[in-house]
Amino acid sequence: MPTDAATAGGGGSDAPPPPGPGYAAPARLWRALDRRRPPGVDAVDRSWRSPVRGPWLTSVLGAALLVTLPLVIVTGLLDWIAYGPRLGQAFPRDVGWLHPPVFDWPTRPVWLFRLTQGLHVTLGIVLVPVVLTKLWSVVPKLFAWPPARSLAQVLERLSLLLLVGGILFQSATGLLNVQYAYLFGFDFYTAHWYGAWVFTVALVVHVTIKLPRLVTALRGPGFARTPVARTRAEPRDPDGLVARRPGPATMSRRGVLALAGGGALLLAALTVGQSADALRRTALLLPRSRRMGDGPTGFPVNRTAAAAGVTPEQTGAGWRLTLRAGDRTRTLDRARLLALPQHTATLPIACVEGWSTSQTWTGVRLRDLAALVGADAPAVARVRSLERSGQFNRATLHGGQVTDPDALLALRVNGVDLSPDHGFPARVVVPALPGVHCTKWVEEIVFDG
Repeated sequence: MPTDAATAGGGGSDAPPPPGPGYAAPARLWRALDRRRPPGVDAVDRSWRSPVRGPWLTSVLGAALLVTLPLVIVTGLLDWIAYGPRLGQAFPRDVGWLHPPVFDWPTRPVWLFRLTQGLHVTLGIVLVPVVLTKLWSVVPKLFAWPPARSLAQVLERLSLLLLVGGILFQSATGLLNVQYAYLFGFDFYTAHWYGAWVFTVALVVHVTIKLPRLVTALRGPGFARTPVARTRAEPRDPDGLVARRPGPATMSRRGVLALAGGGALLLAALTVGQSADALRRTALLLPRSRRMGDGPTGFPVNRTAAAAGVTPEQTGAGWRLTLRAGDRTRTLDRARLLALPQHTATLPIACVEGWSTSQTWTGVRLRDLAALVGADAPAVARVRSLERSGQFNRATLHGGQVTDPDALLALRVNGVDLSPDHGFPARVVVPALPGVHCTKWVEEIVFDG
């Protein structure tokens, strides 16, 4: 970030700092803190010399985040609902009084989860340069002394600390999850859920406090067209964003915004390919940008058969699918499944890490399998995999997902048999269902209700 500064508008380099705002109750406490200044605090204050810092730049960056961060929050909440909290399979499961209103996740449009998860992850990555620039614009406030001059400012500073800590925590853990780098030693889903609530509450409080000043700053004179040679610090502001002793400018405000925007566009170009099959090779920063091979089954997977511990002996000629509903049971081998009426649908697989792919699947409708055991209108279907460990070796589907005309027990993809890594001999594929619940290597489906 630039260390530029200017010599006008905020006082010359030799000018004494203007007096700060007065103290509110309890004034005696704030004055006492001011008299006992920690060593080095004045030197740190003098080191913030950039003239581009000020209410206008901070407000422009804040406005950009105010538009986009709610999308990240809402899509994250929708993705949690998509996992099926009513069916006991959202993570974390027990969220206590933080349990929001939920509903059965729809199957239409078929790309719904692909959209919400793709937006959540892609925006989270793309906004990193904007977030860092916004933090740079307000960093002097984090070192101001005294830390507050009124009780209202205490609330503001606490919301700021929670906001900064929350967004850094969510961004860091989210990026590590995308890269499958679980270095943090705790459950990602639980930490990300509660971290999101802390961040959201802090954001609401901070916006409530600062929105009037943001609007005032944006309505004031703009600085986007000011070149470097004429870059000047803004007049001193109550928040202390403007440098007390600015120095010469090395970058304009327009340059700062271009740097942040250019970084966001670069990350977008390197990320969007994870959700667009035609641009897959451009997603250079993401582990699922590469193809897993050539041919009809050469699209990404999260968990291979070897990683899941599923062996060729389990999926060979002795494999059988068991269907249950009440006291009725049917057992089918793959040849008998292929002899049943086959249905073909082009459906996406979308995963929590943000990547997705759309392929053409062929198999038996789940509702037809339910009918084989007399379950014409099941309330749920419980699907179990040959995989014996892991969080997602089974899934529960609600009735609307089971009876959707494109909900399949897929046997083939893109005209060929499923590969072992894609779930051979059979896997579930349901419109708009999170990829981890499109269970692979299926051995049993139990229809209830």
